Amino acid sequence: MGGADRLRDYHGKRHFDRTGEPRGGGREARDALPRFVVQIHDARRMHFDFRLQVGDVLKSWSVPKGPSADPRDKRLAVPTEDHPLEYEEFEGVIPRGEYGGGTVIVWDRGGYEPLSHDRRGRPVDFAASLERGHATFRLHGAKLRGEYALTRFRSGDDGEEAWLLVRAARGGSGGRGAPDPHRARSARTGRTLAQVAKEDG
Repeated sequence: MGGADRLRDYHGKRHFDRTGEPRGGGREARDALPRFVVQIHDARRMHFDFRLQVGDVLKSWSVPKGPSADPRDKRLAVPTEDHPLEYEEFEGVIPRGEYGGGTVIVWDRGGYEPLSHDRRGRPVDFAASLERGHATFRLHGAKLRGEYALTRFRSGDDGEEAWLLVRAARGGSGGRGAPDPHRARSARTGRTLAQVAKEDG
């Protein structure tokens, strides 16, 4: 399925004459490593959006408590619609009344290495590993570094999926938990949620 088709849900939920979010389709995947971004989203409920580039879109999960560098923390991750690659740069205020209305900052971003493999240790296509419900990868961000896994643990008949995002225990278990979203600063501009809301709202 092409990027335009994969963004149908994304486009259907937004009015681009009212929101500053990118429409998408103008950026090609040219980086040596696929990209990831973690955004803090102060919407109806505060949460973190965790996004991994898979092909020409960002596969996305809502992580209520945020990703943790502590392997003891198992974070609920609920899939959301695919986003365009340009969303990695998005920071600002989505107007009230629009889908996802609220303030967004780019908390972390960088590249990642797909690590999924079969039982014989042979590499497995990353998109295929996500389809099967388990994918491992190594993040190279400004704040998040190391090996993580996404594992689907519920796939209901109603289409509601639930995953876990967990840091691998390799290399020790003394990592920090997620930041206080109200005090966290953008990896892109150094601003807090309150500053973005005041300056861009």
